[in-house]
Amino acid sequence: QVQLVESGGGLVQAGGSLTLSCAASGSTVNMGWYRQAPGKQRELVASITRGANTNYADSVKGRFAISRDNAKDTVYLQMNSLKPEDTAVYYCNADIRNPLDRKISNYWGQGTQVTVSS
Repeated sequence: QVQLVESGGGLVQAGGSLTLSCAASGSTVNMGWYRQAPGKQRELVASITRGANTNYADSVKGRFAISRDNAKDTVYLQMNSLKPEDTAVYYCNADIRNPLDRKISNYWGQGTQVTVSS
């Protein structure tokens, strides 16, 4: 069964840094990070293709960096200069190809809490 396992969340003071990791048990194509704050819709934070093209939400440009290790099917989110507004549950997302039939399916990680105190 395909799984996405996230790690790296926690509590940090404003201005601090955290790095999130997400390891997939399959052959990943596009990967990304989403977040959801209480009472808010889930939103895209950053995405990355297998060829390492990236896209960021305007609210995190210049502060966050997404990267990946294709050999490990792992995606990372380096978060710097954190603000209280970044507080949310962060979810990993990935498109994974089944090598047997070449079909691509989408999967979500379990979520990890990031809390930024003022």
